[in-house]
Amino acid sequence: MKKLIVAATAALSIAASAVTVQAQDWTPPGPIKLMIAFGAGGGADTQARLIATELEDRLGWEFIPEQVTGKGGVNLLLEMQDEANDGTVIGMVVTESLGYNLYTADVGLTPEDFTVITTTAGTQMGIVAGAGTGWTSFDDMVAAAEAGQEIRFGVMTQRLGELAYLLGQAQGIDLNIITVQGGRAVLNGVTAGDMDVGFMAGIQGPGVEAGDLVNLASGMARPLNQTPDAPTLPDLGVDFDGAAVFLFVGPDGMPDDARNAIAAAITEVTSDPSTEAGALIERAFGGSMNLQGAELEELTMRDFTESEALIEAAAE
Repeated sequence: MKKLIVAATAALSIAASAVTVQAQDWTPPGPIKLMIAFGAGGGADTQARLIATELEDRLGWEFIPEQVTGKGGVNLLLEMQDEANDGTVIGMVVTESLGYNLYTADVGLTPEDFTVITTTAGTQMGIVAGAGTGWTSFDDMVAAAEAGQEIRFGVMTQRLGELAYLLGQAQGIDLNIITVQGGRAVLNGVTAGDMDVGFMAGIQGPGVEAGDLVNLASGMARPLNQTPDAPTLPDLGVDFDGAAVFLFVGPDGMPDDARNAIAAAITEVTSDPSTEAGALIERAFGGSMNLQGAELEELTMRDFTESEALIEAAAE
């Protein structure tokens, strides 16, 4: 079973208190260029900018946000290679950027060619349908497919497309997989009735609470926080994990004092629900997840190396 998410809740408070001192002991040698692999105005972009604003207020550091989108974060990683590694350049991506996307890009790079700094939050990847379908469970969707209904399944990345394909294979049904740009496009498609179901990474929360959307299943190897009784991917015969984790990275060879200080500062902000960034993370993802050091390096390398198994499974 591919478990790409490592729970580290117990370590968070310890990390947060320790990094405060480290953050104050290091001063960036100049403004920090904040590269963001997500479209402007979306939830991930907002998260990155709120963290930067809070750090500017708390520590006096200056951030210069810059959108570097494309190829699921690989464009950002390629551009980052030639940047300074003294702590003045960092980027926000997801584990999928350093994993499946970097692996399939075949550009001769691995996660070890970057400095992983800290994660901020894990997604709540759900398989979500509109209430208008009348489905209240994943079995309802399978029954509709078996009755001959075309099931239009929205995904926002190639990796999730592979998982949707495997899901259909495991259930013995055909899914019409539609790839769109970003989770909001899936949400809009399902809400408008252009799609019947799709992967959503937490954006579905308010709609589920309002009764407009239904979490048919978890798109992860663990239950959803909002609907823990919904089946997981392994429950449905797919031995992979669709979860992703937001994280900050830097160029290879970043000094430990810079990495630790930045990681500490980000942890302090994201684990504090009284900040706008922390509140956003609490609302959308159920709280922060701040993995660092060897644990984070292991997570990103495992995501990268296990991509081959996912591709091979989907090719069978």
